[in-house]
Amino acid sequence: MSTTTVATMLSTSTPPRFPFARPAAAEPPAEYARLRATDPVSKVELWDGSHAWLVVKHSDVCSVLTDERLSKQRTRHGFPELDAGGKAAAKNKATFVDMDPPQHMQQRSMVEPFFAPDHIDTMRPHIQNTVDSLLDAMLREGGKKPVDLVEKFSLPVPSYIIYGILGVPFKDLEYLTQCNAIRSNGSATATEAAGANKQLLDYIGNLVDQRLAKPKDDLISKLVVEQGIVTLLQHPDQLNDLKADPSLAKVFVEELCRFHTASAMATRRVAKVNITLRGKAIKAGEGIIASNQSANRDEEVFPDPDTFNMHRIRGSEQALGYGYGSHRCVAEWLARAELEAVFGTLFQKLPNLKLVTPFSEVKYSAPTQNVGITELPIVF
Repeated sequence: MSTTTVATMLSTSTPPRFPFARPAAAEPPAEYARLRATDPVSKVELWDGSHAWLVVKHSDVCSVLTDERLSKQRTRHGFPELDAGGKAAAKNKATFVDMDPPQHMQQRSMVEPFFAPDHIDTMRPHIQNTVDSLLDAMLREGGKKPVDLVEKFSLPVPSYIIYGILGVPFKDLEYLTQCNAIRSNGSATATEAAGANKQLLDYIGNLVDQRLAKPKDDLISKLVVEQGIVTLLQHPDQLNDLKADPSLAKVFVEELCRFHTASAMATRRVAKVNITLRGKAIKAGEGIIASNQSANRDEEVFPDPDTFNMHRIRGSEQALGYGYGSHRCVAEWLARAELEAVFGTLFQKLPNLKLVTPFSEVKYSAPTQNVGITELPIVF
């Protein structure tokens, strides 16, 4: 059967339900590879019966994410929300993340300097100190009994650092970290998530008021740590390379952010006008889901894409784990710096780290949600 015939059959049949389910652990849904080969721009059916366009090739995803005929505004009719919680959240006051030009850059420019690469470089000692402090605390408690690395390390690292930028008092860090965990947890109920979101926003709102009254030199206006650890333990040769040369953390993180896409469902748009993409007519008001997770496994861009190889030779091509274009994650360089500190340090301080459970029993998020590890018991 020819590729054209398969594509025709797919286009005339009932669209498949989306999000697709991961077959196991952190493996991307198998549907992505099939669609990249047969129907790179195709319709899918969402939770509420609505339809949206799914884009799966690297070049097309980049095109969607830089096309100003497409909108990021979640309140626009036809914007593809992936569940009832998302539809409810879209009614909240929009941040610059969900704005179109020119408002997007007007607001983004207010925070961008704090996340610029040169500013992040000045923060590396603080980031390293945070990583060291958390690992040293784990060492003091001992590693003979199982410890949940998510609770003790991978969740606090980014939370403590970002709240440090925000100027949050140290005494409030644990409370806010728990609020953020509930708010970000895909398995939390809508009520729990909404409650945690309100608490977090109320706290930051109060902090804003305090900063307006008494300005300080700080900023007021989910990393893939666990998956990286599991991946290294699954690739002992590369783990040994990293142990022998911690400076390899930078290339390890680059491959990690290609191989595992922490935020795989955020790159969505809605057409403001009629457009054509790969010969498909997309009408104004129709939603588009640009899969950066699929793009990061595009065989035409990344040879042998389903193999994790931190020594992979890379050219000018970009992995899209942090998005692409003007809406690329503003905190990308902070996240990279955190991950580089984590993986340049973790196995130096805990060289005997190992999982308590077999790989097959690691607890992952639900198969149709963003991939994540909910808890990771280790000994060291």
